[in-house]
Amino acid sequence: MTMTGEKIALFIDGANLYATAKSLGFDIDYKKLLKEFQSRGNLLRAFYYTAIIEDQEYSSIRPLIDWLDYNGYAVVTKATKEFVDQTGRRKVKGNMDIELAVDAMETASNVDHIVLFSGDGDFTRLVEAVQRKGVRVTVVSTVTTQPPMVADELRRQADVFTDIITLQSKIGRDPSERPMRPREPAEGGHHGGHTPQFLQRGPAPQRAGAAAADDDFED
Repeated sequence: MTMTGEKIALFIDGANLYATAKSLGFDIDYKKLLKEFQSRGNLLRAFYYTAIIEDQEYSSIRPLIDWLDYNGYAVVTKATKEFVDQTGRRKVKGNMDIELAVDAMETASNVDHIVLFSGDGDFTRLVEAVQRKGVRVTVVSTVTTQPPMVADELRRQADVFTDIITLQSKIGRDPSERPMRPREPAEGGHHGGHTPQFLQRGPAPQRAGAAAADDDFED
């Protein structure tokens, strides 16, 4: 997937990655994910994107956001928009595509390889634009579910497609472990850890408050 000495940046579509891992029956261990890609090259940045509900006092995603923010990830959040659909059901709209695309385009001039953790077909044009700048793009999602979690056009556009199921042993949380490590939005969790010097930074300013895992999210 990566070449020795490559400058790498990770772009994680939080909701999409959570849904993908959940569909395959495992949890992401974000500490192991970071270490895996540190071992593959010069990991410059690891971005994590998620929309959260501003007026919630507590959310199960908050511990994950806090852990990521202090352990080497650049967390990008924004407030969701709430509305009621035609059936009267409460819906929450929280799309982070623009934020991810802008950051990827800005980062492209400083890296050799972008790894996108998402199967969203809306990112196809972004991948094409980044490739025109001479940057290789790996898309991480899965085709093993029915239907596949990755859009066919995104998979075809990528320089490399990696099925996340092949990474499960390297970035998945061991089910036998006590639930101390950070988990995906529906579960939460908090766990400390050592951050390499090149990834150490102060906490990033957050753009919103907390979220609820039981709301219906729409793009």
